[in-house]
Amino acid sequence: MAVNFKKTYKFAVKSALYIAFFSFGFLLVTLYFFGELNYYLVFGFSSAIFIFSFFVLQYRVERFIYRRVKKIYDDVSLLDSTTFRSQPITTDMATLTKEVKKFATDKKLEIETLKVREEYRREFLGNISHELKTPLFTVQGYISTLIDGAANDKVLRKKYLERAEKGVERLIYIVKDLDLITKLETGDLNLEYTIFDIVEVIKNVFELLEMGAANKRITLTFDSKYSNPIFVKADKDKIQQVVTNLIMNSIRYGRNGGTTEVSIESFVNKKVIIRITDNGEGVQKQHIPRLFERFYRIDKSGARSEGGSGLGLAIVKHIIEAHREKIYVESQFGMGSEFSFTLEKQK
Repeated sequence: MAVNFKKTYKFAVKSALYIAFFSFGFLLVTLYFFGELNYYLVFGFSSAIFIFSFFVLQYRVERFIYRRVKKIYDDVSLLDSTTFRSQPITTDMATLTKEVKKFATDKKLEIETLKVREEYRREFLGNISHELKTPLFTVQGYISTLIDGAANDKVLRKKYLERAEKGVERLIYIVKDLDLITKLETGDLNLEYTIFDIVEVIKNVFELLEMGAANKRITLTFDSKYSNPIFVKADKDKIQQVVTNLIMNSIRYGRNGGTTEVSIESFVNKKVIIRITDNGEGVQKQHIPRLFERFYRIDKSGARSEGGSGLGLAIVKHIIEAHREKIYVESQFGMGSEFSFTLEKQK
């Protein structure tokens, strides 16, 4: 293992000078009182003492420090071999102190990151357990009731089987969304880029969701009349899913008699930005950074009654990022929210 000795030998030089000065004075006094005073002899002897002391001190101090520093490196390398083993051992205490402090800071950040991830993992497992448990228990309850005798009643049997079917559909919906988001996160889902009219896609989504919007008397509209097509380059099916999820979200949390408005604007660097704005509940500021987390819900009880898998916004984020585009959110509690994302514009 390479050793990088410090190039400045201040300690050894100063110590050797002290010894040389003492030897010079001692020999000078001795010869003055007990012998013939010879300045050449005194200077020569003192110089020899200085040189000898310098090399002895330098060697001994370097070896003394090196053995202890090497032990520190060996001890620390047990914790992180990649950080220290790949570097030459140095006896420069300032360098060692700097490296150990950096190591400690890195480890502290790593521990904090692991704590955050552990908290996220624990919360995620609790959320997915709740999401799956509710429809499972619903299906189990209806089936158990049918087994206990309700199957003999044709009307009751049909009603319970229909409700059980809805529970199974919700389970399938959650599992499909989980499968999709897993593929998006791991990069296993390939995007099929085509050039298409984003206005047409939004109109299709309006038609698809108009019944759900009508149930809450929510108006789905554009901010202006788009008589000409606006072409973008992206995966059409995935972008339609993005628009669907965002508009469904605005309906789900919109106020009765409210409005969901979509606008398409030119953006920088040959981009367009699609804005989906509602005048619904809005989101409190502290919740906004976590809106795109899987299963994250602002209202833990009421939100589930609105349906959905809890993965809609997480899927939106991953699809947009898979296109190497940006997604934004602005919200004011009690006033409404605006979700927007960019796409590459085509002529």
